[in-house]
Amino acid sequence: MEKISNSTGRDQLFGIFFIAISIAIALASILSEIALLNKWPLYYNAVIWIGSFVISFTSLLYNKWNIWSSLRDRMKNSIKWPLHAKIINGVCWAGPFAAIAVQPSLFPYLILAGIGSGNISTYLLLKRYKNINYNNNDNGNDAGRGQFIVGLISLVAIPIVFEVHTNMFTFRDDISIMLSRILISFAYAVGGIYSIMIKKR
Repeated sequence: MEKISNSTGRDQLFGIFFIAISIAIALASILSEIALLNKWPLYYNAVIWIGSFVISFTSLLYNKWNIWSSLRDRMKNSIKWPLHAKIINGVCWAGPFAAIAVQPSLFPYLILAGIGSGNISTYLLLKRYKNINYNNNDNGNDAGRGQFIVGLISLVAIPIVFEVHTNMFTFRDDISIMLSRILISFAYAVGGIYSIMIKKR
């Protein structure tokens, strides 16, 4: 089993984790679009998404068990947050996704809003409650900044998707949905690369 030291290793692990998410989303988005165009059965989408994450995570994280303990530590830390902080974080993550049920036509924008606000709120709350400490390199602060980058790019992508959607000659929701997913994939890729490369500077 591969062991990676604290500080640099932990940041690199979170970077690889983000890149695994990026690859899985990109792969699933493209395959889902192919499935839609070929009118494959609806359940293929579930198979595609689950399979994409399994393939990506297995390929990049199969011998990096440290990432799961690091994620578990973060979850344990978030449990200690005050109630209002938990509510804020929960609303930022779940609110936009729950709104999809009410406004499905806004799906491309709401998933970007959910990923963006969720990642940024988690980063700010971790920083606020001292789980990310800029004076202590062992707390994974660069991985935290990578998470902030993911959120920021996702929010900035909202007007991009809107502009493309409103200026298409043919109104197609599937193109907007795929574009939003690809931009989320891009956001996680940039955040992951940042988390890996920052310690090498």
